[in-house]
Amino acid sequence: MNADYQAALSRLKNKIGILVSQYETVKAGNARLAIELSTLKNIINENKITISELEQKVNRLQIAEAFKTSSVDVREAKQKIGKIIKEIDKCISLQQT
Repeated sequence: MNADYQAALSRLKNKIGILVSQYETVKAGNARLAIELSTLKNIINENKITISELEQKVNRLQIAEAFKTSSVDVREAKQKIGKIIKEIDKCISLQQT
């Protein structure tokens, strides 16, 4: 029975060794994944900041574009102002006579 005991003990030691080896492998993998997760979280945070900055930039550009006038609009506005001034001048000249 001593030989059976030694054989069973030997198999148990082998299985424990395999389990310890697998544990170490999984532990190292988990450590690597934890580092990767941390790195990816940092990248996500940086990208969120960049997105926020770009959204603000887009909003500022949209506002600037809304106030931007084209040369056609300026020319039309000048023509309308010129017509209004001519009408005012006519009214003034009619009152003076």
